[in-house]
Amino acid sequence: MRDTIIDFHAHAFPDNLAARAIAHLEHGGGFKAFHDGRIASLLTSMDAAGIDTAVICSIATKPEQFSPILAWSKSIASSRIVPLPSVHPRAADPVGEIHKIAEAGFLGIKLHPYYQGFDVDEEHLMPIYRALDELGLFVVCHTGFDFAFPRDRKADPVRIRRVIDRMPSLLFISTHMGAWDDWDEVEKHLLGLPVYMDLSLSMELLGAERSRHFLTTHPQDRILFGTDAPWAGQADTVTIARSLKLEPERQAALFYGNAERLLRRSAPA
Repeated sequence: MRDTIIDFHAHAFPDNLAARAIAHLEHGGGFKAFHDGRIASLLTSMDAAGIDTAVICSIATKPEQFSPILAWSKSIASSRIVPLPSVHPRAADPVGEIHKIAEAGFLGIKLHPYYQGFDVDEEHLMPIYRALDELGLFVVCHTGFDFAFPRDRKADPVRIRRVIDRMPSLLFISTHMGAWDDWDEVEKHLLGLPVYMDLSLSMELLGAERSRHFLTTHPQDRILFGTDAPWAGQADTVTIARSLKLEPERQAALFYGNAERLLRRSAPA
């Protein structure tokens, strides 16, 4: 019997925008996508990798993108696709938009400090975090550096630690094994604390020994499998994660258990 797998960090785009979005992101980041960015292509990739469910992380790069992303998220939701809408921190009423997201039945949002132009711990974000916390929604937040941007410390482990110290019950998911390409700082400031971390697009750079160290040192109930598809091959990421030979209980928590627990939460109306 194969493992159930939930990919808690994937991306896709509406069919009419996918080709343009992928080309733009490939050019800006220097990464080649593993598929064309459509939902149908993601599902094909999931089937090949043995992935049951994928969480789709959309990013509102402008305030006016809130409504189109919310509408598209409603249209693609299924038993296998769990969409996360997004709010822009500089929107006129981001807290009101978070309430709309909860009322529509979504369980969380995606934020990206580089594409949305904010620091993770800035005061302007606190009402957003507080609304998410009060509504029981989680936030998948890009953390660490981003290969498409200058290496400004907008989402580093020190800033993340300030957020979780200030709001310890917030369901904050720190991507890329705590902070992409800033893993020495993750070890100093985040590893072992009760903050969620996904392993997307990190094991390839960390290597097997250090990846295993991170995933066995961090609390078992706070680790999540993720790929960052289409920027990583889902089947490849599954293979690398399995090669770490985690204890069966910890591997089940990584691949499925922790994600399933988060996705079962009901957002209040």
